[in-house]
Amino acid sequence: MVRVAVIDYEACKPSKCNLECIRFCPVNLTHGKAIEIAPPRRKPVIYEETCIGCGICVRKCPFKAISIINLPDELERFLVHRYGVNGFKLYGLPIPRQERILGIIGKNGAGKTTALRILAGELKPNLGILDRDPDWDEIIRRFRGTEIQNYLRLVADGKIRAAHKIQYVELVPRRVKGTVGELLEKADERGLWRELAKELNIAHILDRPISKLSGGELQRFLVAAVLSRDANVYLFDEPSSYLDVRERVRVARVIRKYIPKGAFVVVVEHDIAMLDYLSDHVVVMFGEPGVYGISSKPYGVRAGINHFLKGFLPAENMRIRGEPIKYTITFTETVQPLSPRVYMKWTELRVELDGFKLNVKPGDIREGEVIGVVGANGTGKTTFVRVLAGEIKPSSGSVEKPSEQLKVSYKPQYVSPSIFGEDEIVESVLREANPSTLSPGSWLNVEIVRRMRLDKLLDRKVKELSGGELQKVAVAAALAREADIYLLDEPSAYLDVEERLVVAKAIKRLTEARGAAAIVVEHDIAVQDYIASRIMVFTGEPGRHGLAVNPQPLLEGMNRFLEELGITIRKDPDTGRPRINKEGSYLDRLQKRLGKYYYIPRPGEEKEESKEE
Repeated sequence: MVRVAVIDYEACKPSKCNLECIRFCPVNLTHGKAIEIAPPRRKPVIYEETCIGCGICVRKCPFKAISIINLPDELERFLVHRYGVNGFKLYGLPIPRQERILGIIGKNGAGKTTALRILAGELKPNLGILDRDPDWDEIIRRFRGTEIQNYLRLVADGKIRAAHKIQYVELVPRRVKGTVGELLEKADERGLWRELAKELNIAHILDRPISKLSGGELQRFLVAAVLSRDANVYLFDEPSSYLDVRERVRVARVIRKYIPKGAFVVVVEHDIAMLDYLSDHVVVMFGEPGVYGISSKPYGVRAGINHFLKGFLPAENMRIRGEPIKYTITFTETVQPLSPRVYMKWTELRVELDGFKLNVKPGDIREGEVIGVVGANGTGKTTFVRVLAGEIKPSSGSVEKPSEQLKVSYKPQYVSPSIFGEDEIVESVLREANPSTLSPGSWLNVEIVRRMRLDKLLDRKVKELSGGELQKVAVAAALAREADIYLLDEPSAYLDVEERLVVAKAIKRLTEARGAAAIVVEHDIAVQDYIASRIMVFTGEPGRHGLAVNPQPLLEGMNRFLEELGITIRKDPDTGRPRINKEGSYLDRLQKRLGKYYYIPRPGEEKEESKEE
């Protein structure tokens, strides 16, 4: 066995503990040396050669900064990179193929960004060798006989020209200045920038300063800038963030249309439906986040995503999750009866806000149900949720609660440290929401805090958290509160696939077991499919006016929404997950002809679709 010892040096604070990790180490106590304070950091270092893996230091560390894991010896043959002593280890690399789009799916912290940087030639792999810099000949010899060898030879010879769309688009305005048109023209190397701006629906904002763009506009601007580069490797890190379903499909179509012949394309994506729609084959990144990551062999798109959901990778003979993720497969024309207990109802609402007008048809939310809210960006979804939360007063109409004792828990769309108090620590935020979140035996602690790895952030101040970490704390706090209605605005933003499914399961369990209700604004179709019992569809002209119909049964509501978008979705017969049909494919034409935009294929129809793909 190979022992992997990793220390999170951001969490480790030797000056604030008694260094029991060192004092109680049995190797140290028997005149050996497995862990010590070492220069220049003056923080603990674990020597994996002498460590016996007893786990005492892991249990003694009050900051949960130490991880020790045993891995099979043969895995070391595939070690690609390590970030220093007691740093993260990456095993294996995703294998890009020319004129094919490689999709990468997996947890945050499993090495996806590291793999992208190596494929782009931005990071030279060190093979885990820390005392010298291995040359490219040695690196390529390590991968002799594998499919990735030829690609690494191109990197070594300087023949890779990479165009990389970064993950965090909100960083762009801090680094570049100018208007959208000026910056696109400056980045353009293929003479396509005006065409790309039109295709991505940003032609009307070419004169707008980059600092004035919304998240969705920044995302589309970056995709246009990357595609206008003359490169042979195109890397897209989460291209669907901030985008509604229509824009996600638009971006996917543009990427497929404008990738030059012979290029390599790699896409990291947490939206399963988007990844399925865009990719030609899929790699699963798995392991222990922040400790080690392993790249699976490439799978076909449908098989790879289904293996990921089932939690078992047959080519690696590896179980990556204790239990499978299952979606509802059966659609019935009979509408399930609603609970007679109404928690909240609203009359016809009219809202006027900064030149934007919203009209909402009458509706209600009842015990034990989840209402999914879908629609284009800028059509009033967040405004509606804020009306229900009491933050905005409608111009006409009213929101009625049968009881003044009704409790509402609200998670806003945009989360900042100020909503908790910047000097608050994560532990106190969760304790204030519900003390049982910190009780080891409670389901809130097991299903939310531990599965979302919040237990490792308990001693951190909220102002020190990244955007993704802050989002997880906000979602966990909202779900932990004792409430009758949960209002959640884009709870999956910044979350990886596993975390999205953890949140979805928690919402489902809250409403079913507690008899609570939830309204969830969400652009991820797979999440909505998993949790929603009814759907509210928002239409209109983004930024000017919106119209929302009353909540409708899932099948009817999704059909209405998808018909508005001109998109068809089928349910996978094995897992029940939603799959977006390729435009003009067999099932796309069939479903549009039948008027069933949300559909379970009959036996044989899925095979016809696979042939066309």
